[in-house]
Amino acid sequence: MMHEAHEHQTGDELEARYANYFDVGHNAFEVVLAFGQYEVVSRPRIHTRIIAAPAYAKALLGLLTSAIEDYEKLYGEIAAGSKHE
Repeated sequence: MMHEAHEHQTGDELEARYANYFDVGHNAFEVVLAFGQYEVVSRPRIHTRIIAAPAYAKALLGLLTSAIEDYEKLYGEIAAGSKHE
């Protein structure tokens, strides 16, 4: 079954941002996900941080794992470190 992004009614139009840089941090209470984009300079520019409780971060991990499995069934294995743009 292919997963598709679900659009939820928010009253505002959602902003879509491209990310090719990711970082993850944590403390005892939160997991912090940072998303950014490499631009002309060699350092990435962080544009979004998501802070979640560990249980929700684990739920996200499950969703990502399932989505990658579905992607690879359709398009083939993603090589580690490859750029699928």
